Amino acid sequence: MLEGHFLLSSGRHSDRYFQCARLMQFPDKAASALEDLVKTIKADIAAGKLKVDAVAGPAMGGIVIAYELGRQLGVPAIFTERDETGTMCLRRGFEINPGAHILIAEDVVTTGRSSRESATALEAQGAYIEALACIVDRTNGAEEFPWPFYPASRIEALNWEAADCELCKKGVPAVKPGSRKNL
Repeated sequence: MLEGHFLLSSGRHSDRYFQCARLMQFPDKAASALEDLVKTIKADIAAGKLKVDAVAGPAMGGIVIAYELGRQLGVPAIFTERDETGTMCLRRGFEINPGAHILIAEDVVTTGRSSRESATALEAQGAYIEALACIVDRTNGAEEFPWPFYPASRIEALNWEAADCELCKKGVPAVKPGSRKNL
């Protein structure tokens, strides 16, 4: 977790940034960080509450998380990414069978924008979105999703619309560590 003034990929500003890529660079730590989450998901699958045919993560942050969740669940892992117009879609030959049950995987969820965009792209291919999983839930309870939500951790972190940013008002320069180019 970094502290400072950050422009998030959601367009919001925050005093904290969760750089999950630093964690996910270590395969053993990535596996460990998701282990309890996978146990919960497997229990819900066994109880008939959830069905997962594949895991899909929005690029960039969701790619490694989707891979590791897919590995531990024993299902394929794919990713969505933005095309030249900025629209989230399936590329690189990835295909979804109509009726496939998909778990969306993210690194950090603040507003859920990337997850919702991925869901739209996957549903357009005939997929059924079963749930959303992430390493860090920083929604502060402000977001509701149309699917079950499985965060590995919940961490409160202040975030503001750009016009209301307390750090901007103090003249603190913002940095943009994320990967999304167009907000």
